[in-house]
Amino acid sequence: MMAAKRVFLIHATPVAVAPINDAFARLWPEAELCNLLEDSLSRDLRSAGSVTEPLKHRFLELARYARGAGADGILFTCSAFGEAIDACKKGMDIPVLKPNEAMLEEALEHGERVVLLATFPPAIDSMTEELMAAASAQGKQVQLQHAVSPAAIEALHQGDHAKHDRLIGEMISPLADADVICFAQFSMTSAASGCAELTDTPILTTPDSAVLKMKRLLDA
Repeated sequence: MMAAKRVFLIHATPVAVAPINDAFARLWPEAELCNLLEDSLSRDLRSAGSVTEPLKHRFLELARYARGAGADGILFTCSAFGEAIDACKKGMDIPVLKPNEAMLEEALEHGERVVLLATFPPAIDSMTEELMAAASAQGKQVQLQHAVSPAAIEALHQGDHAKHDRLIGEMISPLADADVICFAQFSMTSAASGCAELTDTPILTTPDSAVLKMKRLLDA
């Protein structure tokens, strides 16, 4: 019997933990999950205003720890640290996934009019860079809209899930025509079903796409 694949999930905020673990439970329950939470990363990014060299170094240290602990693959779950995760990809000999890369690949299959929604403002810049790079690699021109609701993640940190989901829903109606709507963070997943009732535009969430891509990589 083949040994279960050990996947390290590295989190910069506690609200990302449940959504990705739930997605693995549904889509790849055989995976052996290990959760690393280092929630000072989000606070320090907010203070610094950008991904600094010290922040990149800290990410690389976390990735090396996971590798030393037997990780077959590493999935980062915070979407605001693209540059730091790129450094980890270059420094590791195992699959390392950004939280959004699988979802953005899927988004471009729907069309070129893409909406990014976020509740943590730094996620927009990081995801926009990732989306533009992915589109460029495919020779596509993206028409991008985005919206942010910082109050939603504050509500989630305070345990008010209903308010969190409602505030995300309020970002849907002002949107112009789009081919696909992407939720920028794992923590937003709970709002997806309610938002789907407000629009005919497909809504993509990061956890499901990420799990399925990691499974493909490690089963290959």
